[in-house]
Amino acid sequence: MANIRSAEKQRRQAEKAKARNRAGVSRLRSTLKKTRATIAEGNTEASVIATGFSVIDKAAKKGLIKDNTADRYKSRLSAAAKRAAK
Repeated sequence: MANIRSAEKQRRQAEKAKARNRAGVSRLRSTLKKTRATIAEGNTEASVIATGFSVIDKAAKKGLIKDNTADRYKSRLSAAAKRAAK
C-alpha cells in the first residue's frame, strides 16, 4: 500500500487508465469478431470494412495496440473481404 500521496494518486490514475484500456481492447475485439462474422456471411460492403478499420485505427491511436498490429489486422480484414467477394 502506498505511503506517499503522489504514489496513492498514481495508483488511482493507473486504475482508471486500466479500466479505460480494458474497455477499449474489449470494444476492439468485439468489433473485429462482428466484422469477421459479417464478412464470412458474404457481406463485403465498404461500410462493414470501414467500421472495422475505424475501430482498429482508434485503438492504435490510443496506444491499445501497436501500429504494425493495426496494419496486420486491417490487411487480414481486407484479404478476407476479397476472398468472400469471389
